[in-house]
Amino acid sequence: MAKNNFDPRHQKRRQIVQELFAHSFAKQETLEDKTREVIKNEAEIDPQVEMAAPQWPIEKINKIDLAILRLAIFEIIEKKEPIKVIIDEAVELAKEFGSESSPSFINGVLGAIVNKETYNQSE
Repeated sequence: MAKNNFDPRHQKRRQIVQELFAHSFAKQETLEDKTREVIKNEAEIDPQVEMAAPQWPIEKINKIDLAILRLAIFEIIEKKEPIKVIIDEAVELAKEFGSESSPSFINGVLGAIVNKETYNQSE
C-alpha cells in the first residue's frame, strides 16, 4: 500500500516536525499540544539519541533530522502506535524533509533505540 501524504496523522506529524524545526532556531509562540509535549520531554529524549548515535553529538545532527527523531522517540515512549508505524512515518518524513542520508540515519537511530528498549524490557 502506498503512503498517503494526505493521511491526517501524517499531516499532523509533518506540522509537528516543522514546528520542532522552527523551535530549534527560535522560541515559537503558537505550537501544537504534542509539539509542546515533545519539547517538554527533550531531557528524556535527547540522551536516547546520544546513546543510539554516539558519533553524532546532538548539536551536530541536522536540525530537521533531530526534529524527526525527537517526535518519533516521543511517540515510542507514548506507546500509542505500533513501533513499526512510528519508524515508517519517521523515515517517510526524513525522505520528505531531510537530506539523502536522512532516511537511513533516522532508521538506524530508531532501530538502535527500539532494540535497546526491547532488550531492557526482556531483562
